[in-house]
Amino acid sequence: MQSTGRSSAFILGAFICVGLALLGYLLANAAIQYKQFDRSVTVKGLSEREYDADIVIWPIQFSAASNDLESLYDVMEGNAGKIKNFLVENGIAAEEVSFTSPAITDKSAQQYGNSARPEFRYTASQTVTVYSKNIPAVRNLMGSLSELGKQGIVFTGDLYQSQTEYIFTRLNEIKPAMIEEATTKAREVAEKFASDSRSSLGKIKRASQGQFSISARDKNNPHIKKIRVVSTVEYYLSD
Repeated sequence: MQSTGRSSAFILGAFICVGLALLGYLLANAAIQYKQFDRSVTVKGLSEREYDADIVIWPIQFSAASNDLESLYDVMEGNAGKIKNFLVENGIAAEEVSFTSPAITDKSAQQYGNSARPEFRYTASQTVTVYSKNIPAVRNLMGSLSELGKQGIVFTGDLYQSQTEYIFTRLNEIKPAMIEEATTKAREVAEKFASDSRSSLGKIKRASQGQFSISARDKNNPHIKKIRVVSTVEYYLSD
């Protein structure tokens, strides 16, 4: 009876040992497979293109001075009319031209104890703004303002407020194609990496689309926009 019990215990112990050994093998194999599955490579793909801007915003600043406030307003109104007529006669639609109100400065109120009397008590400045899709016509006119200068209009403006702005509005139209191009280039880089490391490229583990940037191609051609995006893609690798 004792012999039978010992045999059963021995058999049970043998089964337990085999089970533990098999479990250890399976766990080790699963760990190796998981580690291989976790191998990856992260790459970047660039898409860069050039497009013409869609809209131009052209601020034209001018000024005048006088000792009589009423006549100064008349001069500013007349000069604003001359500028608008000049623009319309050269291909700019009337609804694309807008005006700000004249900004008047009384120099006698700014002397702060200075006894020197300015030649003109009042100075005024005003801005005519062109907001147009007809960029070629606007660019052609930019070099022709001297014709109005010969009529007595004084053009002014600082580097910030009088800066011409070019806007590109078709980003949503070109996004899909540029993202596809950036992703394709990223995969090309990943495939080269996998080949050099004697690995096989798997599926995408994660991907992120970088921000689109829009900038002037160069300082001499601000109406030509350079659009770029960088996509970051992580791929699985396997032996």
